[in-house]
Amino acid sequence: MKKIYYPLLFFVLLCFSSCFDIEERYDFKTDGSCNVQYNFDMGRAVSVLMNLMSDSVKQTPQFSLVKDTTLNFYSALPDSTQQKMTFDEANMAKSSNLSVKMDLKKSIMRVGINHAAKNAADLEYYLKHLSKISLDGQLKAATNTKTNSGFDAQQLIAGEDYYSYEISPHKFYRIIDRAKFNTFLKKTQSAFAMAKAMLIETPYKLVLNFAKPIKKINNPRAIVSADRKRVTLVTNMDEVMKNPTLMNLKIDF
Repeated sequence: MKKIYYPLLFFVLLCFSSCFDIEERYDFKTDGSCNVQYNFDMGRAVSVLMNLMSDSVKQTPQFSLVKDTTLNFYSALPDSTQQKMTFDEANMAKSSNLSVKMDLKKSIMRVGINHAAKNAADLEYYLKHLSKISLDGQLKAATNTKTNSGFDAQQLIAGEDYYSYEISPHKFYRIIDRAKFNTFLKKTQSAFAMAKAMLIETPYKLVLNFAKPIKKINNPRAIVSADRKRVTLVTNMDEVMKNPTLMNLKIDF
């Protein structure tokens, strides 16, 4: 019988690759640089699926696997892939890290993507090309996976492809492309339906921290802090599917 490595992890991710808590965070600095993070927490989905697993499965060494690691995107790529990258693609990978924290017995499964953008142009390039980053090899390296489970890691960031961006040193504009969003929904609707049937919600939180007060914002759902340096938007995928414009943002600062 062919040996299976970490089947529980990949079963969870395959079934719920579009159903988890999502937090998107931007930290703009005074020098024009920006740190951007995407955090995906699948803990609630793992907790639900644990109720479906037998005690014998829970006692396997694979289920006991604990990981807390961070690796650089570029360093994790094979030499053959690095050699095919353009200058801009290589720089984007070198400035991006992947972190994985996993402890299935404690219902912990979190994946984070971090990028350090040097300026507004660098940030815009990253956001427009984020969906083209392949996570599969990095996730396998981070979890020491030695076989192809059929898990499409790209779904973790596929959603970013349905935005159009316009970013400068004094503005951050993000508009959802309805056609691309509808394509995304068609690909992930079965996962969302399964999560909803199991009472698993998909909350979404966006936080933008600015180095100076913002001047104008167009989204009435967004919460602006008293000092006007922080913008927070909280919603969930059910709301977004009904009204995609909830995700639109035009911020001048």
